[in-house]
Amino acid sequence: MKLEDLQVYQISMKLADEVHDLIIEWDNFHKFSTGTQLMDAADSVSANISEGYGRFHFKDHKNFGLMDKKNGENLCNPLLV
Repeated sequence: MKLEDLQVYQISMKLADEVHDLIIEWDNFHKFSTGTQLMDAADSVSANISEGYGRFHFKDHKNFGLMDKKNGENLCNPLLV
């Protein structure tokens, strides 16, 4: 199975695109403060899935899965503040 075939990877890519489309419409202050943090977090989810997918040991998969969870939390946190 290729990385691009993973449903979770496809969802994370779509999420990053949707976050970008949302942020691009914000005023400059919010775009370059909170928006930057949100975009970095959204991009990190698919990047960590990609990096973890290429690993062959369970511990590596687990570590990158935990990173994805933390990036998901980072993505939600600025929206709650």
